[in-house]
Amino acid sequence: MNENIMSYLEHDRFAALAGIKLVEVKPGYAKANMEITDKHLNAVNIVHGGAIFTLADFAFAAASNSYGQVSLGINATISYFRPPKGCIIIAEAKEVSSSKKIGNYNVDVFDENKEIIARFNGIVYRKKDKIEFE
Repeated sequence: MNENIMSYLEHDRFAALAGIKLVEVKPGYAKANMEITDKHLNAVNIVHGGAIFTLADFAFAAASNSYGQVSLGINATISYFRPPKGCIIIAEAKEVSSSKKIGNYNVDVFDENKEIIARFNGIVYRKKDKIEFE
């Protein structure tokens, strides 16, 4: 199942455009990373908050869909603590709670020195639909 989810999420065109790589998926958990390039920087030459949010949101999507049931984000918040150092940022999503219809996830985003740079919280609505794998 986890290989299926990873293959399925490779079709996320926006994540691919941002340069996000899915590293690991297991039930209720996902890890993804992104190599920082010039396109990820804002006008003051630090990583754009939207790039960090996109990485966290993708890890959240992978973790919440890891059971093979279509799960769609209905709320998300993020707090930024510090700009990342280095060239890679990593997002680690963990399920906090889950029911038949609702799931809650925390995503910590780290730089390559394992310093936390942001924390994301997301809530999903679980549809009745199963993910259709090719």
